[in-house]
Amino acid sequence: MISYQERIKDLTSSYGNWFHDDTLLERGKMTSSLYPYTNLFSPITINKTKIKNRLIMAPMGNISMCDESGRPSEKMISYFTERAKGGVGLITTGLIPISYGIDNSIIEKGDLTYFPRIDRSRTTFAPWRDIAENCHSFGAKIFLQISPGLGRVGNPQCVVSMHKFPVSASFNPNYYMPGVPSLRLSDRKLKKIIKKSGQAAADSKAALIDGVYLHGHEGYLLEQLTNPAFNRRKIGRYSDWQRFGIKLVKEIRNRCGKNYPIMYRIDLSLVLNETYGEKMSAVKSLKKFKNERTVEMTLDYMKNLVKAGVDIFDVDLGCYDNWWLPHPPGPMPPGCFLEVSKIVKEYFDKNNILSNAGIEVPIAGVGKLGYPDLAEQALCDNSCDMIMLGRPLLSDPYWPNKVYANKVDEIIPCIGCQEGCINEFVEGGHPQCAINPRTGFENLYEEEFPIASNKKRIAVIGAGPAGVTCAVTAAKRGHEVTLIDKNDKAGGLLISGGVPKIKFDIQNYNNYLSTIISKTSSKYELIYRPNTTATVEGLKAENFDVIVTAIGVKQIIPKLPGYDRNNVVLATELLLNKDLAKDCRNIVVIGGGVVGCETAYMLKSEMDKTVDVIEMEPYFMNHVCTANRGYMIHYLEENNVKLHNCTKLKSIEEDGIIVTKNISNTVPDPYITWAPLLPENIVNPLAKDIISEEKEMKIEADLVVMAIGGRPIDTLYYDLVKANTAPEIYNIGDSFKQGKVFEATKSGYLLARNL
Repeated sequence: MISYQERIKDLTSSYGNWFHDDTLLERGKMTSSLYPYTNLFSPITINKTKIKNRLIMAPMGNISMCDESGRPSEKMISYFTERAKGGVGLITTGLIPISYGIDNSIIEKGDLTYFPRIDRSRTTFAPWRDIAENCHSFGAKIFLQISPGLGRVGNPQCVVSMHKFPVSASFNPNYYMPGVPSLRLSDRKLKKIIKKSGQAAADSKAALIDGVYLHGHEGYLLEQLTNPAFNRRKIGRYSDWQRFGIKLVKEIRNRCGKNYPIMYRIDLSLVLNETYGEKMSAVKSLKKFKNERTVEMTLDYMKNLVKAGVDIFDVDLGCYDNWWLPHPPGPMPPGCFLEVSKIVKEYFDKNNILSNAGIEVPIAGVGKLGYPDLAEQALCDNSCDMIMLGRPLLSDPYWPNKVYANKVDEIIPCIGCQEGCINEFVEGGHPQCAINPRTGFENLYEEEFPIASNKKRIAVIGAGPAGVTCAVTAAKRGHEVTLIDKNDKAGGLLISGGVPKIKFDIQNYNNYLSTIISKTSSKYELIYRPNTTATVEGLKAENFDVIVTAIGVKQIIPKLPGYDRNNVVLATELLLNKDLAKDCRNIVVIGGGVVGCETAYMLKSEMDKTVDVIEMEPYFMNHVCTANRGYMIHYLEENNVKLHNCTKLKSIEEDGIIVTKNISNTVPDPYITWAPLLPENIVNPLAKDIISEEKEMKIEADLVVMAIGGRPIDTLYYDLVKANTAPEIYNIGDSFKQGKVFEATKSGYLLARNL
């Protein structure tokens, strides 16, 4: 019989080629074949607490949704209230550290923080009570996610700003700056953290919070203390890697009583050895972590946690050092961790593990379960007991209500980009959503649109995300809107962007855009004109009050020697017509951004081409969410796609390209995925300068694919302005400035709300 560890190894080995299985691809569609979803909407009991349905809002970070003292703001209150209104049964908050004064990475200069707090003073209690009461008003329960700290995955800026080092279970390298050591915490300080956790749980109960949720996965401090990969203590109270977590749970149980629910988030395995193989012995910042907790060790630990008082688990894989696993991006398979939760359920059933309340311990499934039929089937198959949704409830907080009412086609489907929900607060913002402009702004924008006091005739040119969002919003406000696009369907550049099989989430979103245009047209004054090219004369003849251009960008081919050869194509052209590469063996992609890397991946993994990618900057996919970037670069390497950074294109030949490549050993390894790229405003004092040592070389290629971005198509806008075509003329989306879906939908929404 195959062991649990082998099952996990087989699972993780499939993550780079799963899309060859059409059955798995079908799981990622927004269909409603299993309506009425009787399993999803059946109640479940956690300890003595009854949850109205099987849906949990995952702890999607509420960072920077509080004031500098850690007091939850109106923004956070509205954010959680909206998800309760949407019909989810259980809400879990984002991470709430409680180790202030011990973990230096969670505080900023002046004793300020961007994390919400429950421990500072009574002034933090009132908004938590408000959040709890608001959730209860809509029938949702709420658990507060408590974290003993961040440890080695905390912000190392504390070294520069406060001259204090990060901390950890043992001497471990900091994740963001591996050259910065994280110092070993003393037993005395760890005992103090346990006491603080118990107090935070008691305070949560007093603040009407329905339960607490321990953040024990992903390599945070609780994980560091309970995993021998990070906890290499040889002596002392916590040299037993299970002890800290068990003592912490017992302290909470002692402070809050036997009936107060305790939830625990855990990874069944870090799968670092499975991810990196021989690199675990070769890479300095990974070497210490080879002795990670096995699946069998984790299951034994979970059994002991239940004895100590844990009532429910959610379980996944991975940590920060393979960040795409605990934060599965768009290319990861639907239901990517169902095998993980299934293993835990099998183990608990086999060993008759019951909670202190004498009932079965629910296991929540996580990881790309925002497809209603897949979620329902997972419960039917007994792969899990509850369904945890994070990003799907940011893209559409009304996911539960829409599924229950059989309005699946109206769900705004998550596209897996992680630009608003994760990358935004990494870059310094707060949680938002690329395709739902209200997320994170619920306190400013009501769900219902304000009816326009002055009805206008509006033309929107371009049916990409910006144009569709603008047109639909304006129509719902009572304006008379005409949406014009040169293509035969909506989506703009996302039409080509959705072609690779790993981009199935984009295909769902493109379908949603078409659906929302159709549904809005049937209820409001929205006219859709596909296959139509807008002109100044034509628009002026229709006497519009407002014209909005959202035409997008024109892809660039640099005018270097050989740019006009027949073997040169745009990535967007190739995506729409893969036959352009049919007879080619060696292909080089120019540009190491998202489009270039995803096109290269498609060429190799779907078409078995030999592929090189060149990028003139030191890093590939810079400013892309670490999870999405890590997944793509890791599997490009696994597929033997050659990445050339610090490499400049000089000319294009009939049989390849001529480049100058910096061959200095100071050039960063393009395949590093175990450490992130820092935001550009963060200075790394340990970073080494890149020395220039250029060498001219030739890369053979039958086809050269250009993916270096584009320039805004703004000519029509300026021509419209010059001709005084309408009293109001606006330019939004990529035709204003090339960006991402995140910026496009926001611009379309905000403009339309104010027309």
